[in-house]
Amino acid sequence: MGPLLQWLRLALLLLTLGTAQAAEPEAAERLQVAGPFLELHTGPGRGYPVFHVVERRQWITVELRHTDWFRVRDEGGKVGWVPRTQLATTLTEAGEAKPLAGLRVDDYLARRLEYGAAWGRFQSDPLLGAWVQARLADTLGVELGIAQVQGRFSSTELWRLSLTSEPWSDRRLSPFIALGLGQFKNLPNASLVDATPTDARLAHATLGLRWHIGQRFVARLDSTLYTAFVSDARSTEFRSVSAGLAFFF
Repeated sequence: MGPLLQWLRLALLLLTLGTAQAAEPEAAERLQVAGPFLELHTGPGRGYPVFHVVERRQWITVELRHTDWFRVRDEGGKVGWVPRTQLATTLTEAGEAKPLAGLRVDDYLARRLEYGAAWGRFQSDPLLGAWVQARLADTLGVELGIAQVQGRFSSTELWRLSLTSEPWSDRRLSPFIALGLGQFKNLPNASLVDATPTDARLAHATLGLRWHIGQRFVARLDSTLYTAFVSDARSTEFRSVSAGLAFFF
């Protein structure tokens, strides 16, 4: 599992960097709280606790935006995060309601490089995989993936290069298909009699579903049919189902 573990370590490092860089600057703007109060969270998410409340008629300054969360500073210097739904109740210096666009699918399509990891089943054995995809156009991409299967009687390594098509990529819930070639390596346990390793070319077809869950994140469900060309006269088919999480750059 050496190559796969290296891929996963790299994906984890990139995920950390991606998260650290996810807050995108917005032009600083002063807004007045028009609702009863504004709750400041310690981070950009509902899971972060509320640590301060800004009362009606007080002013805040918007500093950064991270998906549907905004980092703001109040008149006393307190800095915290506010969801878009709450910030929508504020007023501009001209006394008008602040228009705030929601997170758009266009934000996803602007991302061109995707890294992901998945867990699932290959036949009846557990599968662990990782992939990197480059988006060539809004509906077309090329993907390089690796997967490791650890069964009771053998271990299998899969490499694949795929061309992906996502006709409705402008939707938050988007189906896709992928076709490609690769390599299939199966190593039986040494304790088995007549254990012979298999190294064969591989073709595959994937039907999947993507769900955009944030500006940089997408959940993915795949169902794949593999065909391993064991010899000129024989081929073997395998099926896998996996679920994973990917992030964009």
